[in-house]
Amino acid sequence: MPVYAFIRRKRYSPEESEDLSQAFFARMLEHGTLLEARRERGRFRSFLLASVTHFLANEWDRSQTRKRGGEYTTLSFDFQSGEETYHREPYHELTPEALFAQQWATALLARVLGGLGDEYSKKGRSAQFEALKAFLTGDQDRGEYRQVGEQLGMSDAAVRTAVHRLRHRYGELLRQEIGATVVHSEEVDDEIRFLLAALS
Repeated sequence: MPVYAFIRRKRYSPEESEDLSQAFFARMLEHGTLLEARRERGRFRSFLLASVTHFLANEWDRSQTRKRGGEYTTLSFDFQSGEETYHREPYHELTPEALFAQQWATALLARVLGGLGDEYSKKGRSAQFEALKAFLTGDQDRGEYRQVGEQLGMSDAAVRTAVHRLRHRYGELLRQEIGATVVHSEEVDDEIRFLLAALS
């Protein structure tokens, strides 16, 4: 979770980070802050980062003494996953902002991959998706087409075509996902470059 990772990198404990994340989103829902995230105001990623930064600077200090869950509605988040991801990051290399960007990119790409997997599943092609998704990164050797083809009962040429279509559709879904978070369509390419830089 990008927000949780950002807060953790600000030197809060796991428990404090959970409380802060819960309080941040509860406050946003309570005050309708998400309604302010209109596309014409800029990228949602930047809006969210600015909002949590503002929250930490101006809101949490007056609520530190409250007991956990005392005022805010408890929301369901996968904090365990967020904590595990946090510990995998090299602490000395990433600022809170850089970690937020990395976590944002990871979460966005995971949503795109999940959406693509759902599309294949609805077509009854889950096995093909699972076998081919490793080719999305471009890390798979072309010699592995034969191995995958044997697994799926497809020729090398059919596997190459299927991989090409998979990559094309992944790119389309990625652009759609990013397009929903930026103001102008021409910003999509900039955001893709940002995501790749955040993950490099």
